[in-house]
Amino acid sequence: MLKRWTKTLSVLLAPVAACAVALPATAATAPTRTVKYLGTRHVWPGVVFRTYETTGPKGPVLGDLLDVDLRNPRVAVGLLHPPAVAARETVSAMADAQHAVAGVNGDFFNISETHAGVPATGSAVGPEVAGGRALKAAVPFGQRFGPMPPEGATTEDVIGVGADRTARISALHLTGTADGPGPRIEVGGLNQYALQVGGVGAFTSAWGPVSRLRSVCGTDTSRAAACSVNTEEVTVRRGTVTHAGTAIGAGAIPPDTTVLVGREAGADALRRLRPGDRVRIAYHLSGPGHLRFAVGGFGILRDGAAPPDLDAVTLAARTAAGVSRNGRHLYLVVADASSPASTGLTLAGLAALLREMGADDAMDLDGGGSTTLVLRGPGEPVASVRNFPPNGVERPVANGIGVFAQRGLTGK
Repeated sequence: MLKRWTKTLSVLLAPVAACAVALPATAATAPTRTVKYLGTRHVWPGVVFRTYETTGPKGPVLGDLLDVDLRNPRVAVGLLHPPAVAARETVSAMADAQHAVAGVNGDFFNISETHAGVPATGSAVGPEVAGGRALKAAVPFGQRFGPMPPEGATTEDVIGVGADRTARISALHLTGTADGPGPRIEVGGLNQYALQVGGVGAFTSAWGPVSRLRSVCGTDTSRAAACSVNTEEVTVRRGTVTHAGTAIGAGAIPPDTTVLVGREAGADALRRLRPGDRVRIAYHLSGPGHLRFAVGGFGILRDGAAPPDLDAVTLAARTAAGVSRNGRHLYLVVADASSPASTGLTLAGLAALLREMGADDAMDLDGGGSTTLVLRGPGEPVASVRNFPPNGVERPVANGIGVFAQRGLTGK
């Protein structure tokens, strides 16, 4: 069993009143001191696990780093995900199910819901790509969860690894069509908890049995806005419409079936389709280069520089992923905020930390109670949590980044 190299374990386990603290801007903007590595271990081919200590605006910060050398052919990185897009699992459970040797939590997600009678889906904000296959696309910016990102960020932003085994930050945009007996219908959504106003989304077997009703609630600028009253749902099985109606349904979708959901103008377009009509549905996520794996978040470091408007006030537990200048090293980092011995970082401090660790580009992932790093050392039967989650237990999350060694799976 790997252990944190520190003399303050008893202090780390002490309770703390809150995991996010607002600081005066003058204190929060103080630079983070140089990171100090407390322990280093080469645990798998191409995988180095490190514990570190640094200093934040309110005191010491302890955390963990996984340095993944993508030049090593015996290691790979992929998406950790539950059996369905609209579902949540702990990082350790996903890692064990997919035979990953390590991993961290991933994107922000639909964790709570304010619309009466509409369940939270647990689905992630941004795109997901696993094994080269698109699982979902991004929700509108106004429907996102998580802290306010810097100017210019979008919900389509991802970090991923291409077939060339190079990691990079990119953006993935969904384009799709449904061709039937009438005019072509644009499909702008895929397995996502919120659709663009006036849009149409496709739901596949990957979505799971959770209700699709959340997808027609809110607007492009307000997550809390009312659900649309102009909706339509069309079921297409093996290229033929089998059902059409205004009610948005729930239940598992068979592998040979796609459910189209429309709101406002999108609903009007779908009403032209009738049972028996032949419809061809096509969609794909496009962006610079081809990514075999991708997960959403927002950029906090590009070409070694942090955005000038990055939050330098709020302290919290953090999870992030960074990429070296040549794209051959992926840095998976968590910073604890579980006790006075580890007080958390601001987003600006997190960017500075990633830069010190060797990242040229970096992306913030879901933090706070979601922050988790798991590792399974050689000879260990299961992955275990190596950081100290703020609430003391793992939170089920929408997805994560998995590290796969030797003959392990590759995030399919």
